Amino acid sequence: MAHRLTRRKFGVAAGAASLAGFGFAARATAADTNTLRFIAQSDLRVLDPIWTTAYITRNHGYMVFDTLFALDSKFKPHPQMVGEYSVSPDKLLYSFTLRDGLKFHDGQPVHGTDCVASLKRWMVRDSFGQALATVMDEMKGGDDKNFTIRLKEPFPLLIDGIAKVSSLAPFIMPERLAKTDPYEQVTEMVGSGPFKFVKSEFEPGHKVVYIKNTDYVPRDEPSDWASGGKVVKVDRVEWLVVPDAMTKVAALQSGEDDWWENPPPDLWPVLLANPDVVLATSDPLGNTGCLRFNHLHPPFDNVKMRQAVQMVASQADFMTAFVGDPKYWETCPSFFTCGTPMASKTGSEALAGKRDYDAAKKLIAEAGYKGEKIILLDAVDQPLIHAEALVATDELKKLGLNVEVVASDWGTVVTRRASKKPPEEGGWNMFETGWVGADTLDPSLNVMLRTNGDKAWFGWPSDDKLEELRTQWLKASDSEARQEIAAKIQERAFEVVPYVPTGQYVQKTAYRKSIKGVVSAPAIFMWNVEKV
Repeated sequence: MAHRLTRRKFGVAAGAASLAGFGFAARATAADTNTLRFIAQSDLRVLDPIWTTAYITRNHGYMVFDTLFALDSKFKPHPQMVGEYSVSPDKLLYSFTLRDGLKFHDGQPVHGTDCVASLKRWMVRDSFGQALATVMDEMKGGDDKNFTIRLKEPFPLLIDGIAKVSSLAPFIMPERLAKTDPYEQVTEMVGSGPFKFVKSEFEPGHKVVYIKNTDYVPRDEPSDWASGGKVVKVDRVEWLVVPDAMTKVAALQSGEDDWWENPPPDLWPVLLANPDVVLATSDPLGNTGCLRFNHLHPPFDNVKMRQAVQMVASQADFMTAFVGDPKYWETCPSFFTCGTPMASKTGSEALAGKRDYDAAKKLIAEAGYKGEKIILLDAVDQPLIHAEALVATDELKKLGLNVEVVASDWGTVVTRRASKKPPEEGGWNMFETGWVGADTLDPSLNVMLRTNGDKAWFGWPSDDKLEELRTQWLKASDSEARQEIAAKIQERAFEVVPYVPTGQYVQKTAYRKSIKGVVSAPAIFMWNVEKV
């Protein structure tokens, strides 16, 4: 495998040099400082940022919608759409007033009713929102700028929760859209954010277009991650779907396109060699990978099957296949982002210990596996996910499991993973994905650790003990207590295996040196980005 990867890297580098040398640049469009051309990570199949955690949809959400609060780079929440707010002495009543000048793209002002309806819909789908719902007494908002949240008991992390920076960010929609069933997709894109979605130019599989929202009023504070002033410095943004990696390389090198969201590691040396291209770390926290099981259907409804896969999983194999150079990745046998307060090694011997195929096969036999087909989804247009799929398939076959790899693009996987149907009827048994570090910081944010059955994230695991520990974590009053509970959560997670972490790595983004204002953050933010 290592030999094939080395040969592929050599071929890619040679191909890139060949394209650059044979005049691809001559096809580049004329410089246009008013239009930002962005090669997106995948096709935008789902527009509703509350319906899915897919990052392409989250990034789209930040273009069109705005949030009540937002986190800065130090994870401190700040008011965003909110102008002023207060908390009662007993910590049960939160009163909010929206700042002046907020209106939706259809010209309607943002009211308290819009905020209440949007939060209610978010609370159904988001893991943090679901926890907040358990202590919610009522939310009220009228046809003015005010709304309130009344709790049954104090919830220390309320503001932090509605300021969360990544999936699912609680974007605010008009009430008429926010009243859509949370399990049905909103398709009309009317927000109050800094950009407007241009429906007439939307070409799924090819292009997404946004234009500057000239009615948007930025905050006065300096921009920091999702917080502060969102100043739009281009008139138009085009998200381009380009399936072929070599075409992406050539388009960026020639200046035909301005920014490539996520070039794969084997192309980083090629891009670094171009003096007109910047290769930068896209997220300071790093990213994590994972193998997710479907807990509803055989064979992974049996914990012994999940334990068997975990027993032979090698993070080094996964990361080597995807990233290659060890300076860009590390083993991280934790369910929380390594290098952050909640991470620990508690229980990690279940994953980080010596691989034991004989013991794993014994567990498979005890689970009663009879050779049933395992449907493994492979998003071939996503380098991390495809690498994970290749390694996972190899390991599953070594265990004697009957694996069928279903190859597609990421947009198709995002749609199919939402199906609870049996695998043979269009469902699935396993898929692979990755997360920004901000989404796996702690038990309140890591949606893959929710084990509340039908309400859980795709895969739908159930485990009362994990849910009880999570509730304790949310109600804890200090960081030390939360760290102790987080260790217990991790220990339990390694026992019931809701998913298998596959390692932590650095992701890069690449853009022309004419692009200024790109920030390293958990999501793609396009305000304050300009072409010079």
